[in-house]
Amino acid sequence: MIRQLPKKTYPRPFLKWAGGKSRLIQQYIPHLPKNYKTYYEPFIGGGAVFFYLQPPAAALTDINAELITTYRCVRDQVEEVICLLREHKVRHNRDYYYAVRANSGNTELEQAARLIYLNRTCFNGLYRVNSKGQFNVPLGRYENPNICQEDSLRAASAALASTDIRQADFIDVLNYATSSDDFVFCDPPYHPISNTSYFTSYSQNSFNEKDQERLRNTCAELANRGVKVMISNSDCELIRNLYQQINFKIYPIAAARSINSNTKKRGIIYELLITSY
Repeated sequence: MIRQLPKKTYPRPFLKWAGGKSRLIQQYIPHLPKNYKTYYEPFIGGGAVFFYLQPPAAALTDINAELITTYRCVRDQVEEVICLLREHKVRHNRDYYYAVRANSGNTELEQAARLIYLNRTCFNGLYRVNSKGQFNVPLGRYENPNICQEDSLRAASAALASTDIRQADFIDVLNYATSSDDFVFCDPPYHPISNTSYFTSYSQNSFNEKDQERLRNTCAELANRGVKVMISNSDCELIRNLYQQINFKIYPIAAARSINSNTKKRGIIYELLITSY
């Protein structure tokens, strides 16, 4: 009889996130680099890959100021965040949701708890803002949303304890990742593959084709330094062409599409995992 080793346990993301990688980790494992010292993730999102790897040293960045504030508060003041979430949980109803959505909060702790609360109760955990930078996702249809996941938040706080967390454009990684000791994982807003897949309103400025090219150029520069680079993106002609031009390796990954108001349009699609090594 072949004895199967237990699966690795690791902290789970404390945020739901469009395009989150929790369900894809097993497909990613064969493509992850074996040796590196410092991990960089310039589009942190839900952080599934970071939480799986639990690297000894990491720099996590994102252009989304609210998201970075939330990560810092969970890292540094998780018990205070939990207390505020308990209050949100007790008071939660439709009117309360829209009142909280309309008020960005005064302190960083309030902003962090607000984002987690909205994330756990809004439609499909989608993060979307309008042209004024205001969160505008409607209330989700949940009977009993899990607003305050105390164990998950504490585990995430422990995993984040030694990380550097900053608000920055992805190109900022060029200031830090310089050698083969560094591993950079980029999970940018995906290039749309149809007119209905424009989930680019992640910040006040959408992530467009020129940004995809700018990201490719950044990854090429990192690879020239010997940095190990991995990128995820949609499986489309633009993305394939961008990375074939710099001889990166391209792997198709089967993913489940879950964010669509029409359940018949959810299902398995393919996206790309791209590596420099």
